[in-house]
Amino acid sequence: MKNTIHIAALALAVTGLAACSGNKPEASVRDYASYVNPMIGTGGHGHTFPGAVTPHGMIQPSPDTRIDGWDACSGYYIADTLINGFSHTHVSGTGCADYGDVLIMPTVGDRQIDNQVDTLQNLPYASAFSHDNETAEPGYYSVKLDRYGILAESTASDRVALHRFTFPDDMQQGQAGMIIDMDYSIQRQRNITMDIHAISDTEIAGYKMTKYWAFDQGIYFYAKFSSPFNIEFVSDTVTNTKGEPYERCKALLSFPEIKAGEQLLAKVAVSAVDEQGARGNVEAEMPGFDFDGTRTQARAKWNDWLARIDVPDSENSDDLTTFYTALYHTAIAPNLFTDADGRYLGMDRQPRQGSADKPIYTIFSTWDTFRALHPLLTIIDPELNDAFMNSLLLKAREGGILPMWELASNYTGTMIGYHTAAMLADAVAKGQNSFDPKEALDAAVRAAEYNPEGITAPPAVVACLMPQAKYYKNLQGWIPSDKDHESVAKALEYAYDDWAIARLAEAVGDTALQARYDAYGKAYRHYFDPVTRFMRGKMSDGSWREPFNPRSSNHRNDDYCEGTAWQWTWFVPHDVDGLVELMGGREAFAGKLDSLFNASSELEGELVSADISGLIGQYAHGNEPSHHVIHLYNYVGQPWKTQELVGRIFREQYHNDPDGLSGNEDCGQMSAWLILNAMGIYQVAPGNPVYSLGRPLFSHMTVNLPGGKTLDIEATGLSDTNTYVKSVSLNGKRLTSPFISHKDIIDGGKLLFEMTDKACDTFSNTEK
Repeated sequence: MKNTIHIAALALAVTGLAACSGNKPEASVRDYASYVNPMIGTGGHGHTFPGAVTPHGMIQPSPDTRIDGWDACSGYYIADTLINGFSHTHVSGTGCADYGDVLIMPTVGDRQIDNQVDTLQNLPYASAFSHDNETAEPGYYSVKLDRYGILAESTASDRVALHRFTFPDDMQQGQAGMIIDMDYSIQRQRNITMDIHAISDTEIAGYKMTKYWAFDQGIYFYAKFSSPFNIEFVSDTVTNTKGEPYERCKALLSFPEIKAGEQLLAKVAVSAVDEQGARGNVEAEMPGFDFDGTRTQARAKWNDWLARIDVPDSENSDDLTTFYTALYHTAIAPNLFTDADGRYLGMDRQPRQGSADKPIYTIFSTWDTFRALHPLLTIIDPELNDAFMNSLLLKAREGGILPMWELASNYTGTMIGYHTAAMLADAVAKGQNSFDPKEALDAAVRAAEYNPEGITAPPAVVACLMPQAKYYKNLQGWIPSDKDHESVAKALEYAYDDWAIARLAEAVGDTALQARYDAYGKAYRHYFDPVTRFMRGKMSDGSWREPFNPRSSNHRNDDYCEGTAWQWTWFVPHDVDGLVELMGGREAFAGKLDSLFNASSELEGELVSADISGLIGQYAHGNEPSHHVIHLYNYVGQPWKTQELVGRIFREQYHNDPDGLSGNEDCGQMSAWLILNAMGIYQVAPGNPVYSLGRPLFSHMTVNLPGGKTLDIEATGLSDTNTYVKSVSLNGKRLTSPFISHKDIIDGGKLLFEMTDKACDTFSNTEK
C-alpha cells in the first residue's frame, strides 16, 4: 500500500536521527504507529476524522469534506470526493457536531468564494481529490488537491498545527494563494461574532464566537507564514436564493514570492482565552518551521502512547491494525484546554490562570466513556485519568455542577445520567485519586438532587442538566413516564449513579448518606414488569404505559434513550444479582439473555433511532447501553456464552476498513471496549473494581503498567477453532470464578488463558 512507503521512510528517518546523535537504536524500539489506520471509522457512522493530531492535543487540523448531515459530525466522510479545506478543531466519533473552526484552503489563481450559501456540502473553492493520493498516519496527513495541483501536508505539536503546501511546477509566480474562512463551520453553526486582521505581512489573527451544540464557543487563532503575503478582507452580508442573509468573514491571501514548485509553510494555533494565548502557543512550541522534525516528534508521542500495550507483530496484520487504531482512538479526546502560559477559559466563561504543568482538559463525553475508556485509563495511565477527574471537579466548582457532556467549557446537557459520579467513585475505589473524596461526594450529590439554581448555562441547558426526572426520582422513588421523556433510561442510569454515590459516601465514612443512596440504587425495581419481563414506563397513577412494544423506538422521545426495552432492560450493572432475582433466577435470566441475542433484529416505531446499530438479535453493539451485556452470562454460570459473543463481536463489529466500526466511535468508548475485551477483561460496573473475564483477541500481549510492572496475557492454543476458554490462571494459580480484581491487574504478573475448541464451564472445567 502507498501508506507503507511513507511509514517505512519515516521509520528510516527516525533511525537516522538516532544514529547521527550517537545513540545506538535499541533493538526493542518498535514503530507501533505503523499499525494505525486513521481512516477506520471515517465511513459508516463512525464519525472519526483522519487529521494530524498528538495524543490529547489541543488542536486537530483535518480535512473537511462535507458540511451538513449526521455523517458530517467530524467534517470528513470517506465517500466524499471534494475537500472544502482544513479546519483546526474537530470532535472524534460523536453523534452531534460542533467545531470546524478556522478553515484554510491553499489556492492557485482565482479564489472563488461566491455562491457559498447556496451549496449543500461543498464550498465554491473546494477541490477534488483521490484517496489514492491521500495519506493518513498518526501525527501526519497529506493529500493532493487536484483543482490546484497542490500537495497539502499537515502535522502538529500539542497546541500548534503546521501545514506545508507544495505548489505545482507549472504555476506562474504570483498565483499562490490562501483562503482563511472564518464564517465556515461544520453544520452551518450560528456565527455570533467574527473578526480577522493582519499583524504583519507574515502574521494574521482572528476571533469567532459560535452558538451551536456549545452555546458559547469562542476561539482565537494566530497564524504565521514562511513567506510574506498581500491580503484582501471580505466582510459583508450576502443573501441566498431563499432571501436569507448570511454574513461572510474571510481573508484572501496571495504570496507574490512563491514560485512554481516551491513550498509555503503555515503554523496555526488556537486559544479559548485570547489572541495572545494563541500566539504564545506558537512561540512556546514552534519557534521555527521544522515540518519534518515536528512530524517525527508527533509520531514519537504516538509511539509512546501505543507502547502501553505490546502485541507481537506475528499476530494477524488486520487484527493488529484494528487493535492499534482502537488504542489510537482512545487518545484523541479529552483534549488539552490550557494554553502554554497556563491560562484557560473556565466554566464561568472567565479566563483563569492555571498551570501548564497541570493542565485542564475539555471534551468529556461522559455518557459514553465512563463505561470503558476511563476504566482502561485506570490500567494504562491512571495519572492521566486522575488529571481528567480533577478537571471535572474544577469545572463543577467554576460552573456550579459536574459536567454532562462538556465541550469547550460549555455545559451542553447532552445525554442522560450523571456518570461523572461513577468515574470519580471508580478512581477512589481503585486508590487512584489525588482529589478529595469528600469534594467528589459533595459534587456528585449536587448532580443527583434536583436544584436548577447556580448553574452557569442558558435556561434550556439547565433544564437538560436538571430535568424534572431528578425531582420525581428523589421525591417518590420513581419517574412517571407521563412527566418526563426517556423516564426508564434516566431512572436506570440514576439508580446506577446513585449506587456509585453510595460508594463515595462509604469511602468517606458517611454511613447515613451511604444508606440513602444505596436505597436509591434499588430504584430500578420499580420499572420491571414481571409479566413481559422488560423494564417499562410507569405512569403517574402507577399503571404501565400502553401500548408496549419492546422493539419500538421513537428517537429521544419515548421511555428509552437511543434504544428500546430490549436493550435497556439489562442496565443494572451495579446489582446484577438483583436483576437475576427479578427475572426469576439464574436459569430464567440466562434464557432471557438468550432471547436478546436470538430475537429478530427488526425495529419498529415512529422515528427509529439511528444509534441502534451493530445488531446481534436485539443486542446493539453500535451504541453504549449494550456494552456490558454480553458479560452478564458470567454472573449466571455460563461463561462460554460470554466468550462466544466476545469472539463474534471481534469478527463482526470491528474491521480494518473505513466502515470498520458498527456505530459512533464516541470519543474513544467504542475503541476502549475493544481494547479491554482484547485483553480478556471488561469492567461491568465502574465503581466496583472488578473485571469480568471473556477471551483474549491475541495469543499474547504485554500490558506495560505504571511503575515498571507488566501484565503478560497469554492464550495458549488460540486459533480459529480454539475460541473457548478451558481454564484461566493468574500467576500460576487457577481462577475459580470469571472475575478478577483491579489490584490483580495492576500488580502485574501473568494472566494465562488455556483455549479449547469446545464450549465449557471454564471455572469447573465441565464441557457443555
